[in-house]
Amino acid sequence: MVSASDRVTNPGKAAGTPPEATSPEKDPEATPAEKSPARTSVWLDRRTPSRPRRTESPTGLDLNRITEASVRLLDAEGLAKFSMRRLAAELDVTAMSLYWYVDTKDDLLELALDSVYAEIAPPREDADWRERLRELARSYRELLVRHIWTSPLAGTFLNIGPNSVLFSSTVMDVIRSTGLPLERQTGALAAVFQFVYGFGTVEGHFKARCDATGLTQDAYHRHAMGTIRAQPHLRAIVESSDDLMAARGGDTVEEMRERDFVFALDLLVAGIETMCERTDSATTTAAQQPRQPRQPQHPRQPQ
Repeated sequence: MVSASDRVTNPGKAAGTPPEATSPEKDPEATPAEKSPARTSVWLDRRTPSRPRRTESPTGLDLNRITEASVRLLDAEGLAKFSMRRLAAELDVTAMSLYWYVDTKDDLLELALDSVYAEIAPPREDADWRERLRELARSYRELLVRHIWTSPLAGTFLNIGPNSVLFSSTVMDVIRSTGLPLERQTGALAAVFQFVYGFGTVEGHFKARCDATGLTQDAYHRHAMGTIRAQPHLRAIVESSDDLMAARGGDTVEEMRERDFVFALDLLVAGIETMCERTDSATTTAAQQPRQPRQPQHPRQPQ
């Protein structure tokens, strides 16, 4: 789980640029930074959008429908191609119709990001913290693979929407249950969820690359490895790791990746357990140490 502590909101203007050329109202795709340097999140700024609104919205259009369409479009075409105009075409409305609900494209990206966090299933309440942590980690990984556009956005926005906050709270509850000292809990959270973030991001991009070529992951992997082995300067490197790859196990790319994910997560869980044991041992040892008697203090002799 990754979130930004703040966002840069001080864009500069080129010297001599006329005001009308940089006016946010002239650019419907302008970012919140270009519109209002003080605005940091759609969840913090609930004011009425800045553009004049009509009294009635387009028939059948509402913020939920717009957000759902945004997710579909991001899944299908990716973050780079996402625009208000493209979304309007998807919804069969005018681009200006969308501004009855949001001010900027970034507003929609924040809303879309938070909406998919609702897909993360809560862990079983009666399970041990280890299993709850594994369930959350797996669910977060699946989200990153299913919606690869979430990876860059998770580090761009504050992630303070209701679904994101619920996920963060659930994670913190599990980390508290580990028994780690308070000063170690955020480090444990980072170790697990930064790992999952990186693993899921790479996995998602690999899957997308395979989908774009029309090949299965296994076919793409075979083709890539064959191409590498055909290069003399690369063949030796690949062959030196043949035994490692053979010992990895798994008949398919997905099976090999799953084995890596499970074992890596087990290592992190074992690390948390070890740190808890060390803390308990240190506390017990300190409690068993005999207290040194206090030396009597003699009154100072007058000079």
